[in-house]
Amino acid sequence: METLRTPDERFTDLPDFDYEPRYAEVPDQEGGTLRMAWVEAGPPAGDVPTVLLLHGEPSWSYLYRHVMRVLADAGIHSVAVDLVGFGRSDKPTDPGAHSYARHVEWVRHLVFDMLDLRAVTLVGQDWGGLIGLRLAAENPDRFASAVAANTGLPTGDHGMPDVWWRFRRAVESAEVLDVGRLVASGCVREMSPVVQAAYDAPFPDEAHKAGPRAMPALVPTSPDDPATAANRLAWEKLGRWDKPFLVAFSDSDPITAAMGPVLTRHVPGAKGVSHPVIPQAGHFLQEDAGEELGRIVAEYVTQPRG
Repeated sequence: METLRTPDERFTDLPDFDYEPRYAEVPDQEGGTLRMAWVEAGPPAGDVPTVLLLHGEPSWSYLYRHVMRVLADAGIHSVAVDLVGFGRSDKPTDPGAHSYARHVEWVRHLVFDMLDLRAVTLVGQDWGGLIGLRLAAENPDRFASAVAANTGLPTGDHGMPDVWWRFRRAVESAEVLDVGRLVASGCVREMSPVVQAAYDAPFPDEAHKAGPRAMPALVPTSPDDPATAANRLAWEKLGRWDKPFLVAFSDSDPITAAMGPVLTRHVPGAKGVSHPVIPQAGHFLQEDAGEELGRIVAEYVTQPRG
């Protein structure tokens, strides 16, 4: 598999992101390996809770910088992964190298086989939820709880909203994919130019953007999608998930808003829980309201449970 690796100097002096990057090799599923990156914060894992933070399209672990700070202040260990094709992780140059199943396996291998995370709380947004909810459904023994934040688990049995189709067409047709602008357009609070530039940092040219280009087309939009069967099975397993499950959506995300009530009704662990709605936040609620989301997750993870 042909890959690119973003030069380290692209990541210097990013605002509010002084976390030390860590790396591990995972099988690329074509006989080679890929380097995946992640950052950690908070006390060492072990006697404190661990939160797994998974980003989506077209962002990277930078998205969780404020969430991580709040979790660390609350005595919680967090791990924020860069998906393959994003952030500091290796970037296959062929969009066809990406598939839903491969992304699930790449993250699974990193967080379970390499990092051996256990009793973890998932926080997944956008593709971080599409991947993370599959991991939780397929590996429930590894998870203590889950937080779904502006995400879902599409099977192609129900239509996607028009705004999502407009986003997909924009990504597919753009001669130059402006990643920072795409993230900014998914927020409702103003984003500074230096922060927008931080979202551009992993992608110095178009050759590095095969991941962001590929991801919208990997979302199941028809019942015969290659990922539909696995996602339907994941829904069945989530229908028996009795561990704590929180739905923490924002108030201004037209892409995933309809999925929040579906998750709260379907997952047994979500019953009898007050699910917060974060105000003045768009699709990228970690950027719009990272501290608020961090406080919600910290309180949720540390609250006593019988």
